[in-house]
Amino acid sequence: VCAHVQVAIVIAPKNADLTGREGESVTRVVMIKAGLDKPLRLTPGRFTLAEKVNYVIEEKEEGRQYRVLFTSLPGPPGSYYGTLELKTNYPEKEMIVIKVRGGFR
Repeated sequence: VCAHVQVAIVIAPKNADLTGREGESVTRVVMIKAGLDKPLRLTPGRFTLAEKVNYVIEEKEEGRQYRVLFTSLPGPPGSYYGTLELKTNYPEKEMIVIKVRGGFR
């Protein structure tokens, strides 16, 4: 038996790794695509790394594709871990959680 499962939202990669050298800024991109035949809307929710990381959400294709750019703020050696929650208008997947980790060596 073969079943085709339609994924409501495609996220690639699922995590953002912002590991870099002390004093430098690192940027990573996470792509979010609508998997259903209806427009996708994202609303920023809780973000636990505001003092360590900036992020920007860009709509690349209206209602279909988004790009989230995470940029680390230069800091002292050490590591951090947190999440960005994005609320969606899809009842099939009401919340997206992107894990963000990084640090400086």
